Amino acid sequence: MALGRITRNKHLALLIGLLLSLCACASGPRPPNLPYDSWYVGLAAPRHMEVWVETLDVLDQRGLAFFHVFGGVAGYTRKPEGWHKGGGAMKPVNNVDLPERLFLRWQSLVEPQAYKIRIQIPQWVRDEMVRPERVFCQGAKKWKDDYRDMITLGMAPGGIVKVWVGGPCLGFKEVGRFQAEVEPLGPYLNGKGICYRAPNPEAKAYIDQHGIPYGTW
Repeated sequence: MALGRITRNKHLALLIGLLLSLCACASGPRPPNLPYDSWYVGLAAPRHMEVWVETLDVLDQRGLAFFHVFGGVAGYTRKPEGWHKGGGAMKPVNNVDLPERLFLRWQSLVEPQAYKIRIQIPQWVRDEMVRPERVFCQGAKKWKDDYRDMITLGMAPGGIVKVWVGGPCLGFKEVGRFQAEVEPLGPYLNGKGICYRAPNPEAKAYIDQHGIPYGTW
């Protein structure tokens, strides 16, 4: 009798565990536990080195994938050579935990060429993104606790990608410089066949006169 009770108790425990697992799955993944509502991602490129971002996908630290969290045009620096250390066209990333990997695919319009890359985000970057830092914010003209809740991706001809992490009132720290690979499929299909958008006249005039300053990024 005792053995039968033990067996029934084990079966009951397994059943309860299964039901709890099903309830957890049905309720969906846990929400991000962050000290702010959303973090931001920025897209940047050197002046005149026009890009078109087809997609930026995120694998967050929960292991969940989010597709096309950002795309389109980037913000441009003041000079064709070198970098501006962060910033760019920013967009909030809502209901997504801190990034573990970023998947980027873009078109370098001035070459023209399509590139893709997978970037592993180090743990120290995620630590920085949730660590408050007391700083005097020039925009607000007051002291405040700020976070480095912004990740910027800078894209340059030749498939160069530079990544920074920073905040509205804090400086940007460089995460790394990466080399993307050429996308063998070329640019995206837009319903009219494979095509690249031509760079704007100002960018084209600069490239025609000065060329592409490879090696400066």
